[in-house]
Amino acid sequence: MKPQSSINITNKRAMFSYLISATYEAGIVLTGTEIKSIRESKANLSDSYCYFKNEELWIKNMHVSEYKEGSYNNHEPKRERKLLLNKKEIVKLQSKVKERGTTIIPTKLYISTRGFAKIEIGLARGKKTFDKRESLKKAEATREMSRVRKEYAR
Repeated sequence: MKPQSSINITNKRAMFSYLISATYEAGIVLTGTEIKSIRESKANLSDSYCYFKNEELWIKNMHVSEYKEGSYNNHEPKRERKLLLNKKEIVKLQSKVKERGTTIIPTKLYISTRGFAKIEIGLARGKKTFDKRESLKKAEATREMSRVRKEYAR
């Protein structure tokens, strides 16, 4: 068994801007230079989103930097990539996305224990501005509590 991979790319913007109700794990169809770049942690999920095309789930605007050793075989950094899910999950997600205000957002990209690139996607609803302010207040409060605990531990 391989050790747990240290590659763990998160979408911090998604957690701030969206309320995530359910998460799913999906595989990604990648080329050789893309997986090498992901293993070097050179990917960004901040502006990406998922959509359906011909009963298949695709991810758009996921930036995977070009591999420095790739020469002419290199990939396009922001190309659309197909996501791999079970048929049941695809049907369930399609029915949920038809609801007003619901979208699919990638939250985390990582390498599984078997060595495959996996992406965690979440069924999301956009937060209002007051919800975002509330999230900032909670984060600030937890930071303050951890500082206080460290002071008393000394």
